[in-house]
Amino acid sequence: MTDQTQEPIAAQTQETVTQPETASTPGQATAELNLNDLAALKSIIDVATQRGAFRANELEAVGKLYNKLTSFLDTVAKKE
Repeated sequence: MTDQTQEPIAAQTQETVTQPETASTPGQATAELNLNDLAALKSIIDVATQRGAFRANELEAVGKLYNKLTSFLDTVAKKE
């Protein structure tokens, strides 16, 4: 047997996220997220919840995200 210590699983699966290059090449899409996308995401969460796509232990996190998203969209709508 070897005496190697293993890193925690979280450390093993952690990935580094890098920002896209500022100069884009032709044919390369830039990442964009707008209010319509966020509204669509809210609808997707609503439909997925109604269809039972989430486990019971996931519902709290899904609900919190849904409430934050709703609050953000409402705030932006009031400003416009």
